[in-house]
Amino acid sequence: MPFRLPRPLLLAALLTTSIVSVRAQSPAEKPWSVRMADAVIKKYPDSIAVKENKPAGWDYEQGLVLNAIERVWERTGDGHYYDYILHDIDRYVGKDGPIRTYRMDEFNLDNITTGRVLLMLAQQTQPGRENYKRAADTLRAQLARQPRTKEGGFWHKQRYPNQMWLDGLFMAEPFYAEYTKLYDRSPDSANRHFNDIAHQFALIEQHLIDPKTGLLYHGYDESRQEKWANSKTGTSPSFWGRSMGWYAMALVDVLDYFPENHPRRADLLRYFQRLMPVLVRYQDPKTGAWYQVTDQAGRKENYVEASASSMFVYALAKGVRLGYLPASMLSAATKGYQGILKTFVTTDPASQQPVLNGTVSVGGLGGSPYRDGSYAYYLSEPIRQNDLKGVGPFIMASVEMEMVDEYPLGRGKTVAVDTYFNNETRKGDSGPEPFHYLWNDRMHSGFWLWGKTFRELGATTVTQPNAPTAQTLNGKDVYIIVDPDTPKETPKPNYVQPADVDALDAWVRAGGVLVLMANDSANAELPRFNQLAKRFGMQFGYEQVNPVQGTRWSDGKLTIPANDPIFPHVSTIYVKELSPLTLTAPAKPALLKGNTVIMATAKVGKGIVFAIGDPWLYNEYTDGRRIPIEYQNFQAGKDLATWLLKQTK
Repeated sequence: MPFRLPRPLLLAALLTTSIVSVRAQSPAEKPWSVRMADAVIKKYPDSIAVKENKPAGWDYEQGLVLNAIERVWERTGDGHYYDYILHDIDRYVGKDGPIRTYRMDEFNLDNITTGRVLLMLAQQTQPGRENYKRAADTLRAQLARQPRTKEGGFWHKQRYPNQMWLDGLFMAEPFYAEYTKLYDRSPDSANRHFNDIAHQFALIEQHLIDPKTGLLYHGYDESRQEKWANSKTGTSPSFWGRSMGWYAMALVDVLDYFPENHPRRADLLRYFQRLMPVLVRYQDPKTGAWYQVTDQAGRKENYVEASASSMFVYALAKGVRLGYLPASMLSAATKGYQGILKTFVTTDPASQQPVLNGTVSVGGLGGSPYRDGSYAYYLSEPIRQNDLKGVGPFIMASVEMEMVDEYPLGRGKTVAVDTYFNNETRKGDSGPEPFHYLWNDRMHSGFWLWGKTFRELGATTVTQPNAPTAQTLNGKDVYIIVDPDTPKETPKPNYVQPADVDALDAWVRAGGVLVLMANDSANAELPRFNQLAKRFGMQFGYEQVNPVQGTRWSDGKLTIPANDPIFPHVSTIYVKELSPLTLTAPAKPALLKGNTVIMATAKVGKGIVFAIGDPWLYNEYTDGRRIPIEYQNFQAGKDLATWLLKQTK
């Protein structure tokens, strides 16, 4: 067993050193999510090694941390985070999809966790992406064959028969739900699988809730044969913090993929809304953190623990952001996060890298040596620095807390992207599928990252598949029309008609915010689109600005003036082969290249119109994987989204 300080001395040391660290942090430093993600990458430059002195292998801690780093990539648009995830996964996933070191016959739910990263990679534009889908298929096949209790609950592992653990809900269900949403095209089949996912949570709620405290026991043995199992209820004897953290994260994450209209979604939401106030009642009032054995604050040897605290903060903050929890519960998340920074986070004086202290290394039931689930057992496991089970949730909690001051801007506002004038399709995994400038398209052709920015600013994103009318525009605050189709893109394009122009003009004058994104004349239907733009004093030209040869990125460079009202945090962007604008009143230039108008705005009635001659904020030019880092398109997308939401009434 590694050397560790006695817990009272350890906590005193943590409190002393971390307070100095937090006070030393200046506002100019990178956010904690970025700092900790960078520290992970520096420590594990080749691949994430979970077990000390053992080769790296397919493991849930690897998946947990890669999922956290994915959130940092989505938050920053810095492609090196994506590259790191890809490099790590490529050490395991072969050309045809086999997963090195993974064994299905173990039927270990922990091995499913990294599948969430596979699903992300499977949706990206790159040669050979099919192997990530095949690897995800393998994990999905494990779930199809996973041994179950008599009531239909997944065994946690083959070697833990008849047992459901809270951990397993996080390990399996978010992947199961996202896979079903992405690839289960049959409505009856998808409905059956979403019911199965909900059933896993229902069994936990049925068997593991303590009626006195509302907390959840770590595990349940249907057979009542395990020594740790209560002979009447089958439950383990203690309330372990991290196990409830896994469960809270599972609930708030699975809701990302559960259909809004599915009847069992309300059950999941009810479980989450029941659990989180219970956990807040057990938050330590002094530190803001949560105890290793949650209901035993002040008992000898018990201590506040980093991973559970980070998981609870993540679930609370995300729950408030998405409207699942009342805004009043944000105070508990804030108190918890500040407690984590003060109690657990220090800086290594030699490397100047952040350090997360106070994570218990493991917690299980049964096995050899036998773990009886008692208070003494949970207090016997070693505490580690930078344990990945704490680092991953800390990054995720940090990302959520870094959004707190931003998402009130868009709360209650709806941003729609048109799919009527732009209605292209491509060959998908299960036949033709819509694509090009869509919120849910994670390939280079989509607006997925820009849409995520709007959502992180609190807005709701929707698509608008019908022609604009007073009825279809009702309830929309920002309406984006991008790259109207030509016959070469869609056999029967929906051209802009006079009635469409009148409807949009009336909507803008009433307070709507309209975004017009054209393309160069070879790739967009400009004559009829210009009839709409003309109503606001704008015309897209047929000449081409910023033609780019190959990867001569400088050909597409545009400079943003200092203190720009729309792009205050950006100096350089990349836009290629765009249509210039010609303006008459009320339109005014918003960005010039010499005397050429690149962007324009028009104040019309109570509303406003923003125009540019290119759909330049699609994933290819915002996700950091293609263009050089000097071009700040990702931040420009955030600045523009912020500005647009501020214009809404």
